[in-house]
Amino acid sequence: MARILKTAGDYLSLVKFIHTVFAMPFALIGFTLAVTTTTNEFSIRLLLLIILCMIFARNAAMGFNRLVDRKYDKLNPRTGQREIPSGKIGVKQASLFVAANALLFIVSAGLINRLTLFLSPVALAVILGYSLTKRFTSLCHFILGLGLSLAPIGAYISVTGSFHFLPIIYSLIVLTWVSGFDIIYSLQDVEFDREQKLHSIPSLTGRKKALSISGLVHFVTFLLVVAAGIAGKGNILYLAGAVIFTGLLLWQHLLVKPGDLSRVNIAFQTTNGIASVVFAAFVILDLIIFT
Repeated sequence: MARILKTAGDYLSLVKFIHTVFAMPFALIGFTLAVTTTTNEFSIRLLLLIILCMIFARNAAMGFNRLVDRKYDKLNPRTGQREIPSGKIGVKQASLFVAANALLFIVSAGLINRLTLFLSPVALAVILGYSLTKRFTSLCHFILGLGLSLAPIGAYISVTGSFHFLPIIYSLIVLTWVSGFDIIYSLQDVEFDREQKLHSIPSLTGRKKALSISGLVHFVTFLLVVAAGIAGKGNILYLAGAVIFTGLLLWQHLLVKPGDLSRVNIAFQTTNGIASVVFAAFVILDLIIFT
């Protein structure tokens, strides 16, 4: 039993399962939008399938990322103890894990509706393809944001089988929010990325300019949060969630300085994790109570 638990723990660490907190709340926003603003009824089966899709997609994406980056992870002192370079999980086992989760994602999407089945390979191409983009473009942060931004629109489509502009605005919120904080996270590897000829905004512009770019991207996030509130006719709970969310965006920029990266992980994981959960909770409550 102890060995099974250790192995399970290694795989959860491999995919950084705790980081599911970034996109999952926005998927729940998309689901709630669909059941409160259309004639579609709440379905626990559908909700569980959406959650499974989120889990399988993230597992496949993160597992693939760790596989293709294993050479760089081994060379980087910050990442040398990750599961594959340290030998806790073998390349073959990780490959099977990625393949199984990708297949389970497609099967789960197929159990939802025909449109989600047809779109599932496209979603996989985006979320897996991100892992290769650092090799040729400094815009890799925005590809990561694009991958996570599929959560709200994907959940909405799962319920309705159609597109709508409001969940697209929420997807744009995720895209800019994630891209902005990934730029901050990448500040840690500026020298390593330059040595290995890997691309990122910090390695291209330097830490100070990268932080300015991240701030600009997060200002766009703020504008999109306002736009979603206006378009969705948000009430007092939406306003409260929006204020907290944007306040936490600002806070993470106050935590990190070009010459002091000691609080990057607090800004990246803790602050953004809280921002996502709190914002989603207020938005969902607003939709349930006032719609």
